[in-house]
Amino acid sequence: MKSYNINKGIGRTAEFKGLKAQYLFIFAGGLLGILLLVMIMYMTGVNSYACLFIGLIGASTIIWKTFALNNKYGEHGLMKMAARKKHPKYIAARKSVRRHLLLTSKSGQL
Repeated sequence: MKSYNINKGIGRTAEFKGLKAQYLFIFAGGLLGILLLVMIMYMTGVNSYACLFIGLIGASTIIWKTFALNNKYGEHGLMKMAARKKHPKYIAARKSVRRHLLLTSKSGQL
């Protein structure tokens, strides 16, 4: 029986077959979700070939997209994308420039 190393040292992120950090959770959660979906479909009486087809297509899509995201964005890429979405695109200045200058000159900062 083969044994696989999941973590390669102290202070390094978890890695398995090239998948790093949060991609492992996406990978495992996606495959678990597909498994549960197929099991529920089979128990409700859906054709077994349809269940197998949906399971294979779903699992292959999860595997393909997870590895594609891992290669495209790297270890911290998804966190950077989420942080970028929280930043405003524009800063709206509602006061005039003159008013900003007057406020700072009165407080003695100019």
